[in-house]
Amino acid sequence: MASTAVSSHINALQAKHADLETRLHQELARPVPDTATIQALKKQKLRLKEEIVGF
Repeated sequence: MASTAVSSHINALQAKHADLETRLHQELARPVPDTATIQALKKQKLRLKEEIVGF
């Protein structure tokens, strides 16, 4: 059961990471991308990636 919970948690983190990737691409596609938003999204993605790798 614990492995199922861990697997679900990892799946949720991966989904959030994919959502951030989508948002990042959308921001980069804008005529004038907001660099602060881009930096924030990249930091969030990195934190999630580190958490995923930690499992």
